[in-house]
Amino acid sequence: MSIELPPAWVDRISALPAEGGPPGERWLAVLPRVLAEVLEQWGLSVSGQPWTGHTAIALPVERDGLPLVVKVGWPHRDSAAEHLALRHWAGRGAVTLVAADPSRGALLLERLDPDHSLADADDVDAACVVAGELMSRLHVPAPPTIPVLADWVADQLPGLQASATVPRRIVARTCDLARDLTADASTGKLLHGDLHFGNILAGTREPWLAIDPKPLAGHPGFELNALLRNRVDELRAHGSFRYAVRRRLDIVAEAAGIDPTEARLWTMVHTGIQIGWQATAGHRDGQSLQIALFKALQD
Repeated sequence: MSIELPPAWVDRISALPAEGGPPGERWLAVLPRVLAEVLEQWGLSVSGQPWTGHTAIALPVERDGLPLVVKVGWPHRDSAAEHLALRHWAGRGAVTLVAADPSRGALLLERLDPDHSLADADDVDAACVVAGELMSRLHVPAPPTIPVLADWVADQLPGLQASATVPRRIVARTCDLARDLTADASTGKLLHGDLHFGNILAGTREPWLAIDPKPLAGHPGFELNALLRNRVDELRAHGSFRYAVRRRLDIVAEAAGIDPTEARLWTMVHTGIQIGWQATAGHRDGQSLQIALFKALQD
């Protein structure tokens, strides 16, 4: 069957520069061949049109009547250890990895429901509890093959410091906190790295499972920014944005078993880095949101 890719997704991927792998346009040129090769390699038949994520496509397939998904992603640094984390979790709180071909950026995964995520759950507080409980299961000791959070943070700070549009007080506070928090690298838990509501899908083996990790080894408090930059309308609808942000963070931290003060401070570091990214990309709305979150998290 012919596989159709959304034109807007193709345009966005085509504009990506190389980031530890080929640029997006070159990767798209070989994508049909890669898909054909992994379908043959793993003995799969296509059972529908793909859905697309930020930098990957997921193609529904079957093997001996078993529904599965082939995920092929644009190779970049943040995704390089995805298969290692999924293999380490072995389906405990996350989608099961059936097979992996890292050289092609291809994963064979259990089939979850792409149309049913926590982003659509009616009760956002209950969704926060689910996310926090998943975190508590995923935060096992990290294997030595996973990139270290302290190193990752150190790599991000020069870009933040160089930004001309990020308030200097935010830059200074982020860098000071990062220095203090990364001084103790003894907490090396396996972090998902991007556990927002849309990356938690309904399954049949378990009600909810995490997908699409960008794994790091470090302190669990770093995880929580992703759940603050999603379902933002519900934060803004509250009479006090600050109260709503703090309450959501506390709900997740309690469910995940993370000290709430440590979670808040690590989230400020992550949020400061996000501010720098949004500034570099010229995303004014995204930068404004992250600045508002940073202010809400301050004492």
